[in-house]
Amino acid sequence: MAKKPSPVHEFFRKTIVSLKRKPSTIPLLVLGLAFLVYSLNLTQISNTTALINGPQMGLAEFATMLLSVLSLVCFMNAFPHRKKANIPMLVLMVVLVCVIFYCDHYYGGCIQNAVTREENRISMTGANIFVANAKNMLRIHQILLIAGLALTALLPVYSKLLKKINTNIEVEDNGSMGKLDLSGDA
Repeated sequence: MAKKPSPVHEFFRKTIVSLKRKPSTIPLLVLGLAFLVYSLNLTQISNTTALINGPQMGLAEFATMLLSVLSLVCFMNAFPHRKKANIPMLVLMVVLVCVIFYCDHYYGGCIQNAVTREENRISMTGANIFVANAKNMLRIHQILLIAGLALTALLPVYSKLLKKINTNIEVEDNGSMGKLDLSGDA
């Protein structure tokens, strides 16, 4: 009788099997996490935009949200199931993520200018703590974007490594396979 694996072990085995079949899930999850981080902190970004009211800050905020959704759609179309990668969609996704990174960099620069200017300097403490939170979130968002692009670029490398992982289940033989009559005489 074969030993039944634990539910936790079986969950991890099934997860590895699904990643072996579709390794592009890993960078998709990282880019999805970047989108979630930005979306869930959108109130702090909007409050910062309203307080600082710098040139094109609202546009950068809007472009980041819109292009984040579009980059996820492009990524899913770039790696169709059990087909070769769609190179034009992959290139478009990389361009969109680079524009998102630039928008984050521009927005962070507007925050930096507002807190370091000589007159009417904005404080990042007290009632304006959301400005500091927005600036920190932008750094985290940029790191996640870089990680997503790196994982996308390294996809051929770690997909080969994933395929080397043994996910087979050991099944014991009861020894009666040789005694089966396959002649069809009943």
